[in-house]
Amino acid sequence: EFLTMLFNSVTNGGKTTLAEKLKNMLPNCDIISQDDFFKPESEVETDERGFKLYDVLDALYMDEMVKSIHNWMKSPASSGGLTEEPQNTCDNLKNIYILIVEGFLLYNYEPLNKLWNRRYFLTLPYEECKRRRSTRVYQPADTPGYFDGHVWPMYLKYKNELEENASMQVDYLDGTKSQEELLSYVYSDIIQELNKLRE
Repeated sequence: EFLTMLFNSVTNGGKTTLAEKLKNMLPNCDIISQDDFFKPESEVETDERGFKLYDVLDALYMDEMVKSIHNWMKSPASSGGLTEEPQNTCDNLKNIYILIVEGFLLYNYEPLNKLWNRRYFLTLPYEECKRRRSTRVYQPADTPGYFDGHVWPMYLKYKNELEENASMQVDYLDGTKSQEELLSYVYSDIIQELNKLRE
């Protein structure tokens, strides 16, 4: 049996850190990251302002990502990235494998929508998001005006589409909360889901 969770967030919302911490706390847990499926810069389209359009699905090898997820589901035990079972793992959770998929553009991709037990979306207000983004180094580097001209508008468009999709059950998390608070909330949620699976 396996449990699949999706972490989506605005840029620099904290999803990768949260996913890594959860992986260290959960038995038989693995992570697949959307960032690993970006196309090379030469294959990413440029708009009329000269902005590279990275915050769209066309900038990613999504078919490859879907294939990786399905391969993991077929054979989670053979995945090289699994955490070992902590000594104190309850017996009833030992045969469940957990997959965390994390990215910034996952909910609007139809082939993945049926796969998730739980969906989380980390949000940030504009000022905090821009501040965090400015502290990170990207390859290629953000050009002047890129955040306001491309990154933030695409996030708002995507989040609006998600909120309009009534069939999509998503747990919105406040990315300004401490990592400890977010971790505690999501960990408790996951343990509840695991226990449900075993009932």
